[in-house]
Amino acid sequence: MATVLITGTNRGLGLEFVKRFCQQGDDVIATCRDSSKAPELQALSEANSSLRLMNLDVSDQESMASFASALGDVAIDVFINNAGVYGPRNANFGNVASGDWESVLRVNAISPMLLTQLIISNLRLGNTKKLLYVTSKMGSIDDNHGGGSYIYRSSKTALNSVVRSLSVDLREEGFSVAVLHPGWVRTDMGGPNGLIDANTSVSGMMEVIDDLSLDGSGQFYNYDGSIIPW
Repeated sequence: MATVLITGTNRGLGLEFVKRFCQQGDDVIATCRDSSKAPELQALSEANSSLRLMNLDVSDQESMASFASALGDVAIDVFINNAGVYGPRNANFGNVASGDWESVLRVNAISPMLLTQLIISNLRLGNTKKLLYVTSKMGSIDDNHGGGSYIYRSSKTALNSVVRSLSVDLREEGFSVAVLHPGWVRTDMGGPNGLIDANTSVSGMMEVIDDLSLDGSGQFYNYDGSIIPW
């Protein structure tokens, strides 16, 4: 049994992660901006004594600091940074605004790093020491043959770079660190045309998490366990 911290759990992949980890008997700390407005998450909490709901707005520095303080000395074995935003869907050449770009970069690339710094003492107390960050294949420079989507693509490329550095810097402490591409999933963010459902995506990612070790740290994994080029 492990203690798992998951961000962005009010819907989609985050909610599915919560369900699956609860089903296998782990202690889960699930965060979202306002859990009182997340009925499915509330229902899960009422049915699972091992599930703890905490409010966290990763776009707000004070919220992240308050969250870290509220954690106290809880040991976290697995950290899944799932919270993220897409930003404007029409952010193609000629239509990119700096304010939109800055807000997406903050949530997708800056906040994951800042949050990791804030909770590092909790992560160091954990046994398995696994840090996972949900990214996107759209953040792969090698895979970019379609262009466009400047804001979302660049934010995930930045996240990938951040996580690669974390894997290097935390390796000597025994942390296994990786980015995960969930696939094109039928969620609010992925849209109705996604190729797979949330259950398929999360089932695959959980296998990757289970198998992750120092030997595989610093990699860019697809939900099926294959390696995606940077």
